[in-house]
Amino acid sequence: MLPVAILAGGLGTRLRPITDAIPKSLVVVKGEPFLAHQLRLLHGAGIRRVVLCVGHLAQMIRDFVGDGARFGLSVDLSFEGPELLGTAGAIRRALPLLGDRFFVLYGDSYLPCRYLKVQEAFVQSGKPGLMTVFQNEDRWDASNVELKGGAVRAYDKVVKTPRMRHIDYGLGMFHRAVFEGLPEGPYDLACVYQDLVKRGELAALEIEDRFYEVGSAEGLEMLADFLKRQDVQAREQ
Repeated sequence: MLPVAILAGGLGTRLRPITDAIPKSLVVVKGEPFLAHQLRLLHGAGIRRVVLCVGHLAQMIRDFVGDGARFGLSVDLSFEGPELLGTAGAIRRALPLLGDRFFVLYGDSYLPCRYLKVQEAFVQSGKPGLMTVFQNEDRWDASNVELKGGAVRAYDKVVKTPRMRHIDYGLGMFHRAVFEGLPEGPYDLACVYQDLVKRGELAALEIEDRFYEVGSAEGLEMLADFLKRQDVQAREQ
């Protein structure tokens, strides 16, 4: 399996004042820091190599995760530094640790999908980027993707259209060349996706399993409930 870059450098403003003292990745869910749940999920999906792109309170993340061995993973950290680089800029900085092709996962996303299926779809597409999408219908967040014929026709988090029934699921795959050519300075991953859409170079894979996130108090509660249900099901099997 290819490595995963986790974007874990955000300020977590929607969770303040909690995130004034700890990074969003370490917010407690069901008795443990969220990052522990996220890393175990990745290990269970067959991932073995992770690069954490960190910024806000990065040392706390380093102290918690170490080298990743206790999660069965090899984990490196890529530090954003004093200047905010944006989500795409953070990936560009991490390229020396990632190789030629890799997953990109938002640091507040818990995505119980088939990662191998995502990787296979990316490789088979022959395109430099792939976005996973979910038919959201504005249920758990505002839909922001127009999907037609299995391809992303439009993607925008600000300018919405009635045809946007899907949402960016939170997991993408890329060739490193996508980020090597970015302009200097801060750059957002959403802009990378939009550039690929314009050039017809973005593959899409629709995911059936709903997403979970810890970017809000409501999201934290929903994820905790999901994890408790998973524990119950595991005990009953």
